Amino acid sequence: MADAKIKVQVEDNQILEVVASDKAVDAIWIVLGEGLHNVKCKLTPTRNNLAYAGSIMGREIIYKRSVEEVRADIAREEHDSFQFRTR
Repeated sequence: MADAKIKVQVEDNQILEVVASDKAVDAIWIVLGEGLHNVKCKLTPTRNNLAYAGSIMGREIIYKRSVEEVRADIAREEHDSFQFRTR
């Protein structure tokens, strides 16, 4: 998967655009910052599967998409990246 940008919400209702380096149904890995001072975080589904949550340096980060929506996004990205070759 190519690095995609997603919008996450921080505790104080601030919206940040971060890079999602890897997406799976059970976890989303994001990268905050650029270059030498970047920080990675693993977002995992909440108990009710309506969002993904994680913590970076004591701050809670929330990605407000359900597990089903993320599953559909992953399937769509895989379908779009798969190309048929004809001779």
